[in-house]
Amino acid sequence: MRYYIADLHFFHAAMNERMDHRGFGSVEEMNEYMIMKWNKKVQRNDEVFIIGDLSWGNAEETSALLRRLKGKLYLIQGNHDNFLSKRKMDLSLFQWVKPYEEVSDNRRKVVLCHYPIICYNGQYRLEKDGNPKTYMLYGHVHDSKDQKLIEQFREIIRSTVVVNAQGQEQHIPCNLINCFCMYSDYEPLSLDEWIDLDEKRRSME
Repeated sequence: MRYYIADLHFFHAAMNERMDHRGFGSVEEMNEYMIMKWNKKVQRNDEVFIIGDLSWGNAEETSALLRRLKGKLYLIQGNHDNFLSKRKMDLSLFQWVKPYEEVSDNRRKVVLCHYPIICYNGQYRLEKDGNPKTYMLYGHVHDSKDQKLIEQFREIIRSTVVVNAQGQEQHIPCNLINCFCMYSDYEPLSLDEWIDLDEKRRSME
């Protein structure tokens, strides 16, 4: 299986205490809960794409953390992943570390970047039945005002009609999904699971 998740912020007490208001008794409790949720879902040969801001810990702490997480790990670099530049960081624990990547997931393109890309590569591509061929998965904005603005802009794009290459009118596709860890209760999810969760979350707004 292939999973995705963003903005875990292991070791980042501020995310627990005031920024995300995660509500754990301590940063240690937060870390252990997220590790438990991860390892309950992910198996040894599964692939997990971490869409930035994995850890606020130092190189030694983050390396030790990664050794406890199941799966083959890929990191899209976030603005808070400062451990990457440290000499003692064991980068071999990742399959790769990149600022941006495009991967294939069950014949769909997945654009991965820590920062949301409003006009992403492959945005207009649709299957014959009208389903999207491309999704843009991101993090960075957590459940903030910025995320609400992105959602508003996404709906503006989706409601805009253009004439396509075949001379037919169509609504502009816009399939951005925020893989913020709190949305999934800190559990890495498959692309289909993120699509379903995103639709359910928007229907409740």
